[in-house]
Amino acid sequence: MQATMRIGELGQATGVEIETIRYYEKAGLLLRPARTPNGYRAYGFAQLEQLAFIRHCRALDMALDEIRDLLRFKSQPESNCESVNSLLDEHIRHVATRIAELQGLETQLRALRAQCKKVRKARDCAILNELAQPDALPARAAAKKATHVKGAGHTHRHAK
Repeated sequence: MQATMRIGELGQATGVEIETIRYYEKAGLLLRPARTPNGYRAYGFAQLEQLAFIRHCRALDMALDEIRDLLRFKSQPESNCESVNSLLDEHIRHVATRIAELQGLETQLRALRAQCKKVRKARDCAILNELAQPDALPARAAAKKATHVKGAGHTHRHAK
């Protein structure tokens, strides 16, 4: 590996989009690179290693706050890993909750799909008519609200 690389080279080396790299820098996850005399970012091995770590965490659907905590723990190599274990245990519980919620969503979608056994005109489509029913909305809204409440402070919809 070369001593320094530009943002595009770092992106290619890690498979992370340039805008995402800039976002991670701005969010304080990725060490700010040095600048060349002409103002280009100059990334080194430390940023390459750190970005690979972040990418692996994102592949596990970890939130940016979780990754920030893990990076902090990683920067203290002499401390014990009890907090890391706790963080991962909490993430596992969150994933299990999301799986259960998604299974409930799948059940609702399958029930909705079962209402239309044959092709009809759109005005007679049982699926469209069911979705248009105001009384069907509270159940979906409640399920959506429950997802957001359970996930409060634990958002997983950031750039990868």
